This record gives sequence, structure tokens and C-alpha cells, in this order.
Amino acid sequence: MSAISSPCIKVCVIDPASRLCQGCGRTLQEIAQWSRFSEAERLAIMATLDERLNPPRGGQGPRRSA
Repeated sequence: MSAISSPCIKVCVIDPASRLCQGCGRTLQEIAQWSRFSEAERLAIMATLDERLNPPRGGQGPRRSA
């Protein structure tokens, strides 16, 4: 059995404004269903996480520190 791809960095704090995990950028629903998603679904979600955490030009959302 192969390992499940995951963006988790073990910083599990949900931002109250964006409702995203400040560590990985996933929603609570995505986190809860992660093991049920196909690998393709997980990869598609992971492709959006950087933009969720670092929205362009003044957008709302948690910022991951560099």
C-alpha cells in the first residue's frame, strides 16, 4: 500500500475568517474527507493550496510565514 499524498505540516490551526487551516490551506471538510479522495482529487486540491494561503494582491486568507 502506498502512502497518501498530504500537504499537512502539523500546524493545525483553522483561521476563523477564511476557515482554512493555516498550516496546509485545506478546509475542515477537505481534511475530514482526505483519505476518501482519490489521488487525483488530492493532487488537484494540493495544486490550489499555495494560492489559498497566499492570495494575490490584498486578497483575504491566512498567510504562511516564509
